[in-house]
Amino acid sequence: RADLILYNGLHLEAQMLDMLNRYSKRKPVIAVADTLKGQNLLPWDGRTHDPHVWMDPGLWSKALRAGVDALAKLDPANAALYRANAATYFSKLAALDDAARAAIATIPARSRALVSAHDAFGYFGRAYGIDVLAIQGVSTESEAGIRKIELLVDSLVRRGISAVFIETTVSERNVRALIEGAAARGHKVRVGGALFSDAMGTGGSYTGTYLGMFDHNVTTMVRALGGSVPEN
Repeated sequence: RADLILYNGLHLEAQMLDMLNRYSKRKPVIAVADTLKGQNLLPWDGRTHDPHVWMDPGLWSKALRAGVDALAKLDPANAALYRANAATYFSKLAALDDAARAAIATIPARSRALVSAHDAFGYFGRAYGIDVLAIQGVSTESEAGIRKIELLVDSLVRRGISAVFIETTVSERNVRALIEGAAARGHKVRVGGALFSDAMGTGGSYTGTYLGMFDHNVTTMVRALGGSVPEN
């Protein structure tokens, strides 16, 4: 019954695409991230692109403009309102981007690495100059090999990284294996906190919004890695 369907795109909704294509014959159906092709998207598996574009607020704001344009076209009587609200929101995204950049810059260079369960933070790492070391690939279905875990343990020990991160939608098992592997080599590593990668927080909560989710991620990782973030 929807008048308009917006979804991420870049193959994130893989098993839903046939259904979405059927709906597109009857109503506007837009994959907002697909509008970013040609904007230096990160590769994924040689066939498509990394879909986690929301991990870079600057890139994500460009994707969201497709949604604003679609709303304005569908409901021209309220187009000015949609565009005014969008301008306000994009200014919040720009402020969030600036705050994240300043906070991440306080992390000691040697420790500026985000070690997590799966590779959802590629755009984040590129945007803010932080190394992203993931156990699994972009898909949460891929299995991490023993050799991959050994290589990551080497990185933890060599760089003196003291915190790794779990994700709210991915099993902790492989992250725990990293901690145990580092301990076996005399290097103490702790869980620095839980990050939101493929989901936001509970509806109605601070982390249930994009702005709150992103702020939580930055605050959690910066403090765990030895940087500083303002209290509020």
